[in-house]
Amino acid sequence: MNLMKTIGLTLLFLAFAVPFPLFAETPSDTDVKAIVKKIDELYRSKTSSAEMEMQIVTPHWERTLTLKAWTQGMDKTFILITSPKKEQGITTLRLGNEMWNYLPNTNKVMKIPPSMMMGSWMGSDFTNDDLVKESSMLDDYDYQLITPEDAKADLLYIQLTPKADVPIVWGKLILAVKASDYIPVWQQFYDEKGNLMRVLNFKEIKQFSGKKIPSTMEMIPQNKEGHKTVVRYLNAEFDSPVDDTIFTLRNLRKGR
Repeated sequence: MNLMKTIGLTLLFLAFAVPFPLFAETPSDTDVKAIVKKIDELYRSKTSSAEMEMQIVTPHWERTLTLKAWTQGMDKTFILITSPKKEQGITTLRLGNEMWNYLPNTNKVMKIPPSMMMGSWMGSDFTNDDLVKESSMLDDYDYQLITPEDAKADLLYIQLTPKADVPIVWGKLILAVKASDYIPVWQQFYDEKGNLMRVLNFKEIKQFSGKKIPSTMEMIPQNKEGHKTVVRYLNAEFDSPVDDTIFTLRNLRKGR
């Protein structure tokens, strides 16, 4: 058998022996960056305004808050609680790296120090940082594609680790997104010892203002049995004009 026939038979053997391309396509570094950027901006865009409800569930009690929220870019957030009556009128404002809460019952504005950003927001399983997004996955984390042992073919998995100079409590995040449109499916939060601390599930994809987002987010802490917090988007508008005066300390008291 001559050399050309040997090469031909070898290639024919490989074609039948390997059920997938020899060089499987994977997103480039630029694509991974684009995915992370999309997730960062998923619920914000250039501007956003939304009506939501937050259901807080524990083994002993359950309550539901209704909220209105406005954002401008990645640096401005304003949240107003509209019900129940006990919490009605409580507002939260974030400008850049600074955050304030206004409590109408005491008529006090409280500035939230950086050390409190990982504290619970209104007794929920979401932190202050989760609600106002002070940290950015794109800017504050290094990211790479990974392939877990139980990986599903229709999902992409991204591991995010905090940059050395960024004060973030998490040791790493793992994010699963649909390979078809990069919509998030779940996000896992690990501490510095590698223990899984929280799981955030994204559910019920809906379209608001021409933008598809998971309309329900379910946060489940792994160290508190029977606890979870569910946020549901009831209505949302993206990239519509938002008044600059919303994001002011004066409006923090007015809550308009």
